[in-house]
Amino acid sequence: MRTFGKCETRVRDRRIVLRERRRKITFLNPAHQVVRRVQIDGCVITEGLRCDYLLIAKRTSEHYVELKGCDVGHAVSQLEATIVAVSEDAQGAPKYAYVISSRCPLMASDIQKLKLRFRRSFNSTLVVKNSRYEHVL
Repeated sequence: MRTFGKCETRVRDRRIVLRERRRKITFLNPAHQVVRRVQIDGCVITEGLRCDYLLIAKRTSEHYVELKGCDVGHAVSQLEATIVAVSEDAQGAPKYAYVISSRCPLMASDIQKLKLRFRRSFNSTLVVKNSRYEHVL
């Protein structure tokens, strides 16, 4: 797996919280495993489309996070661009991508289509949630 230098920190916290304004995602890490937290926006990628964070757990588990207002379509574009730019295996290795928005119709058919596209193009599970979300690593 690629290293990200000063843009990366290693944490073993039981709760890894990423937040921006009222949007928050919490990764639960009950085994206190080493997790690499990478600041993508403004550090790894400074221009163009990019998501906010990448978490890497168990050397193979990639978790891409975009904390967004209400433009889920743009958030998905940011996630796609980041996966293509930083993943060592953009289409093969299983991944997770999260859009945590302030408001969004969660069951809209457009979001279902985006989830299917992510599964086919990147072997990634796309999760779209409002305001807060928890995921166990």
